[in-house]
Amino acid sequence: MLRTPKRFFNKKLAALLLSTLGITPAQAQSYSWLSSKEGSLWQQSKVTLQKTATTTPLLEVKGDEKIITFKAWGTCFNELGWDALQLLPAKERENILAQLFAPSGDLRFSRGRFAMNANDYARGWYSCDEVDGDFELKHFSIDHDKTTLIPYLKAAQRYNPAMTFWISPWSPPSWMKINHNYAVRSNDKYNQLAPASDGALFEGSTEKNNKVFPDQLAVNDYLIQDPRYLKAYANYFCKFISAYKEQGIPITTAMFQNESWSYTIYPGCAWTVPGIISFNTEYLAPALQAQHPGVELYLGTINTNRYDFIDQVLADPRMSQTIKGIGFQWEGGQILPPLRAKYPQYRYMQSESECGWGSFDWKAAEHTFDLMTHYLGNGCEEYTFWNAILADGGVSPWGWKQNALIRVNSQTKTATLTPEYYAVRHFSHFIGAGTTIVAYRQGKDDHLPVLVAAPPQGKLLVMAGNFNDGSKSVAVKLGGRYLNATLPAHSFNTFQLK
Repeated sequence: MLRTPKRFFNKKLAALLLSTLGITPAQAQSYSWLSSKEGSLWQQSKVTLQKTATTTPLLEVKGDEKIITFKAWGTCFNELGWDALQLLPAKERENILAQLFAPSGDLRFSRGRFAMNANDYARGWYSCDEVDGDFELKHFSIDHDKTTLIPYLKAAQRYNPAMTFWISPWSPPSWMKINHNYAVRSNDKYNQLAPASDGALFEGSTEKNNKVFPDQLAVNDYLIQDPRYLKAYANYFCKFISAYKEQGIPITTAMFQNESWSYTIYPGCAWTVPGIISFNTEYLAPALQAQHPGVELYLGTINTNRYDFIDQVLADPRMSQTIKGIGFQWEGGQILPPLRAKYPQYRYMQSESECGWGSFDWKAAEHTFDLMTHYLGNGCEEYTFWNAILADGGVSPWGWKQNALIRVNSQTKTATLTPEYYAVRHFSHFIGAGTTIVAYRQGKDDHLPVLVAAPPQGKLLVMAGNFNDGSKSVAVKLGGRYLNATLPAHSFNTFQLK
């Protein structure tokens, strides 16, 4: 179904489209065509705009559309990613870093996300202060990070010194939580949490809705809702930002929690609506404003499709004075369109691309291509990938196999670019900071997603996927001309005006 973007009259963009796509000299109507399918990657050819369409256009661009101005692609920095990178010979390791982070590389990431305390792709649980009752944070230290995360971040900075970073915790220090453990749920294989403590999550509530995620909501905040703990935790954020600033790593954005609605056996923390509002507005935002006024607070990361739940948070008038934007991932992406329509004052970002289940296959890459189309087409000005690199099966210490853009074989000490790497390259290699996202089509029914973008240098882009078992003839109307092409089966395609 064609999604109609919010329209703005943009004279510069309209002039670009109408002059370069309309009735201009022949050389302005030629497109380079890069196509990737399994076994045949990054193949280049050429296509010329035509006066007529060979089939009904999937998308029409008139020249006055604008969804958002895109800012940055990024990835998460995790301990297991650093470990995988260290398995490679030095020359290959440096080549990978350049392809990921250099402005002239393949993927051109300029934004980074990392966890405050351990996440599920750390080597194991740790926090910067595990001393029970240390409300003054006298024992706070990032020494653990200096062995893994900080070297990883600095390695990326060598290839892009202008990189900026944002943070979120998976779990507060265990002593700040009602169950005194990094996890939310017990598991006899992967954590030491007593099964009896699980009763705090729902406390006998039987309310369930199988049409949403999660089907049952926590009734308790797992961060202790006592002013001493709330104030200490807000100050903990500030000490973390200060410590990283001393390391030359600029944190420009913070989110209060990763995935409040995943009740995990790995590091996590459950929250309620009152708890989210109280901590963000009464503690975290004032602490940041006092100690780090340049750091923006976003609400996130939103991984629930409970529109009613997130709407309750955003409807509180204190939130509009507190947060600058909202981060969405996983099921949260389903409620991005209606929330952005209701709350246009915020900036929106995709905060973690879905990681799959360790298949590393072409189907997973197609899913990522769809996600990029969805999030950019619905107004996200940033897009963050999860693990850029993992070893072997991509297994976390808590037993979850996940995908990555690059896969390292620990036996042969070699790296393979996965299909997902190429899906990402078809977007991030061309759509950079300042690119206008013009129009999009999700392609849920016919598996033909399309996105049109206009980089600041004026070379119009069309990204198109064909995720069907056979080739498909498609057309996109650009101004007064048509881009006609037959897309190979299960292919990623980027068309760039020459």
